[in-house]
Amino acid sequence: MFTSTGSRGLYKAPLSKSLLLIPTVLAVLLTVLLPQYQDVFLYNLQAVRQAKQFWRLVSGRLICLDLKDTFCSSLLIYNFRIFERRFGSHKFASFLFGAWILSAFVDLLLTEALRFTFELKVDVLPAGLLGPVFALFVPFYSSIPRVQVTQLLGHVSITNKSLTYIVGAQLLTSSAYMWVVACSGLIAGMLYYSNKLAVQKFICVPRWAARCGSVLLEPVFSDSEPTAEAPLGMGATLDIQRQQRMDMLDQQLLLSQLAHLRRNAQQQQAQQTGLLNWNRFFPTLRHRGQNRHHEGPEPQHPPDNTPVAEEQVARLMEMGFSRMDAQEALRASNNDINIATNFLLQH
Repeated sequence: MFTSTGSRGLYKAPLSKSLLLIPTVLAVLLTVLLPQYQDVFLYNLQAVRQAKQFWRLVSGRLICLDLKDTFCSSLLIYNFRIFERRFGSHKFASFLFGAWILSAFVDLLLTEALRFTFELKVDVLPAGLLGPVFALFVPFYSSIPRVQVTQLLGHVSITNKSLTYIVGAQLLTSSAYMWVVACSGLIAGMLYYSNKLAVQKFICVPRWAARCGSVLLEPVFSDSEPTAEAPLGMGATLDIQRQQRMDMLDQQLLLSQLAHLRRNAQQQQAQQTGLLNWNRFFPTLRHRGQNRHHEGPEPQHPPDNTPVAEEQVARLMEMGFSRMDAQEALRASNNDINIATNFLLQH
């Protein structure tokens, strides 16, 4: 589904910020200051079926009426902002809109199936922009690499994705029929992400609407695109500057250790399989030009001027990493973008 577009929206993520702020403010107003208007935003399926109040499929699926649901969904939107930075605001908005439309139909189908199969009558579902939030777990599971961070009690693995799943589980258990909304959101996400029925062609945000939203949202919710690295310790105290320098040195040490461990692993694998390590006698193409000018033992760590592929640097910067970190990770991993991505996500 997703392909990278221009740089517009990759760093700024204005749509994610607006979805993080505007529904939260409206939910607080309806809960604290204007509780008498909550019925307008109630996701009442009985009123949709019997009274033909189809407008509730819109108003009931925009604002959460439970502050706990608002908090959890806001945390998830904050974590899922990586998709807007990676694929652009237009494609991100199209995915949310498509999942929002499809999940409404799946809600009606699931509740009818529960009524006919199990005689379980579901009249009111949790309100809010919950269907698209659960739908975002589909690309999150499929496209974000899983990196182990630590282990608890030697058996329970904690990864870089564990916190997001925990928040999703908390949202899932917040009300009795939240699982219906979660199932419809996941089904809608799989339908739109896989594009099996060509739904992306018919359900998408028009480009003129995306341009209008860009004009309205970017001046308010955007940050300037990073053009250069900020000076170390700028505006910080002496202790903070010292801590930042220590963190930077620690990161450089870890990058060097990563390259060294990777080289040792390759040598051990060659010895175990009974093969010679031909790289010792015939260096790779990337190092042959350097070996023509001088003879000597292979350096323990890669030099600082090791060339990196600009295309790989651009891909890592689209994920939200800085140019300096992307270059250092690619140098340490010999331009292996998978190893560089896992290391940057872990550290």
